[in-house]
Amino acid sequence: MSDALLSSSLTSLPLLARGKVRDNYAVGNDRILMIASDRLSAYDVVMGEPIPGKGELLTQMALFWFAHLEGIIANHLTGDDPVSVVKPEERAQVRGRSMLVKRLKGLPIEAVVRGYLAGSGWSEYQQSQSVCGVALPPGLKNASKLPAPIFTPATKAEMGDHDENISFERMSEIIGAELAAKVRDTSIALYSKAAEIALRKGIIIADTKFEFGLDDHGQLVLMDEVLTPDSSRFWPVEGYEAAFTEGRNPPSYDKQFVRDWLESVRIDGRPWPKKAPAPTLPADVIEKTAAKYREALQRLTA
Repeated sequence: MSDALLSSSLTSLPLLARGKVRDNYAVGNDRILMIASDRLSAYDVVMGEPIPGKGELLTQMALFWFAHLEGIIANHLTGDDPVSVVKPEERAQVRGRSMLVKRLKGLPIEAVVRGYLAGSGWSEYQQSQSVCGVALPPGLKNASKLPAPIFTPATKAEMGDHDENISFERMSEIIGAELAAKVRDTSIALYSKAAEIALRKGIIIADTKFEFGLDDHGQLVLMDEVLTPDSSRFWPVEGYEAAFTEGRNPPSYDKQFVRDWLESVRIDGRPWPKKAPAPTLPADVIEKTAAKYREALQRLTA
């Protein structure tokens, strides 16, 4: 793995946006260079310390999934080498952690699919026995497997704000009923195939979120990252049953490790308010988080 990259600093291309994790640069009018930094965000707050190697691991995992899911929907990859569009002295910032992708009109929603009850879904279920307007059977517990995957969209938040869960009806109002139905059906198909592949490798994909855009012809295209520990909740099969029986969160390959640590932080005797600035991540939390990302990729690609 290369040295940790908290933020890229290319001068050969114009910067379009610096997100929670990715830095996007314009390549002409029709392509974008997406660089996955080693930044980590939790509760929509970017941590001040990088997770070494994280950007490379995320990129390798996303490429793995794009290859395995390409029969369901077109994706944004161009097939061009990302290092070919930057100066030689900038290639170290790009190599292994970047994708050169088509420029699309991104949809203003996140397509969330849940196969298990966890996180905000579990919290909402306890109040209403539903998630984003989708009614669920009574008697489910934290980490319960759902009878079938459900689609629970969210609006995309600006940096520092929280994504907001919305109903499918609200999503239909935002992007149109026909497109909303296509996004929903495609998302469930992507999740179902990915969950099947991951389970064979000993990983449960509890939930995930996809992002889509439209090309110049109005065709729906899968974009951004896909099925990484940053956008998904990954549980190892071993350990799931015991955790579920005891009513606690299963061990995780994703950011839940950092989230759990943040929940334990006290500032002046009070819990961290889940707003910037973030607490300083201890070295052992950084190291264990990096190890979890590495193990997830190794298990999937073994």
